[in-house]
Amino acid sequence: MIVATKKDAGLTAFDLGGRTLQDIAAPPPPAGDDHAAGRFNNVDVVYGARIGRVTRDLAIVSDRGSDKIRTYAINPLAASLRRAPLTDISAPSLPFVFNTTQEEVDEQATAYGLTAWVDRRTGTPYVVTSRRSRSRVALLKLVAAPGGKVTYQTVDTIDAPTSFTLPSGGTWAPCVAEEGEEPQFEGMTVDADRGTLFAGQEDVGIWRISVSPRGFGDDGTLIEKVKEFGAPYTLVPDDDPGEFECETTGDALPGDGGEHIAADVEGLTIYRGARGAGYLLASSQGDDTFAVFGDRGRGAYLGSFELVDGPGADGVQESDGAAVINVPLGRDFPRGLLVTHDGEDDTGTDRDATNFKLTRWEDVAGAFDPRLRIDPFGWSPRLG
Repeated sequence: MIVATKKDAGLTAFDLGGRTLQDIAAPPPPAGDDHAAGRFNNVDVVYGARIGRVTRDLAIVSDRGSDKIRTYAINPLAASLRRAPLTDISAPSLPFVFNTTQEEVDEQATAYGLTAWVDRRTGTPYVVTSRRSRSRVALLKLVAAPGGKVTYQTVDTIDAPTSFTLPSGGTWAPCVAEEGEEPQFEGMTVDADRGTLFAGQEDVGIWRISVSPRGFGDDGTLIEKVKEFGAPYTLVPDDDPGEFECETTGDALPGDGGEHIAADVEGLTIYRGARGAGYLLASSQGDDTFAVFGDRGRGAYLGSFELVDGPGADGVQESDGAAVINVPLGRDFPRGLLVTHDGEDDTGTDRDATNFKLTRWEDVAGAFDPRLRIDPFGWSPRLG
């Protein structure tokens, strides 16, 4: 099963044939005038999470509209029982993650990117979520609430730099669409075995930060810059009236950036194999490619790949998210699966659309020379 967010349209569960198993609407706005409605931005799945006396698989969602985190229990027998697989077990009254009042929430500097993991010693699930239009990231602990529900407590927060000293001299700050905004994070993933968070600051690059149930470390390192790092920008009108986007000025980049990722850096995901081996994959949204780094993100850049048109589906462009897993998933994906968001689905019409594309891991691995690992039995998301 694949669980995916659809922003204002809420949450959806698909089977591996692309059939919809369940649609869950985003929450309505709270009572009152002009309050923001729910808007589901990111989702992650954890296995064997223990909250109170109950152990379950969970889908955990950032509600960007409400500045809250929602939790859904996954029923592993749903398909055989012909039932909906997801049940909302969020507490009726959830705290805001970053804000203190509904009026602040309505400004939408709210919970945005999200990744989650389970502490194998205790079974406790933890969540890392970023703040929209800000450079802040929060660590949350999921805890039991009355009636078998789930809420959360803030453990720690960390703020990333918003401006940078360039190797070539001077100071540079990424372009933002509105005054007061900061370069935000969205794509994130945690390597729980190593206590490492990989976080994509969209117009800056990939950060590696230590994380544990006690909080974040002070060792944040920018391990991969986007190509446009250090480049001058200007604001240009977007397709939507009153909206703007950033555009690099000049004919050439200044040479302060990286070589492998074109802004924005988006979805981050880790392929895991036997004996600790694996790769970090990163969506290079600006050039429609995916970069691969060895040793689960601590090794060298190994190359990039594109997902191009195939006999049954078009390719992937402007990908916002990705998730990879090594385990066998039936006849169609016997050696692992890569799921990617496609920001420009080809519908054959003038209608704009996005969707998700499913790719066999062996097809990705075989595009590299030497071939990437194909290790369907080397690691289990339940056993570590």
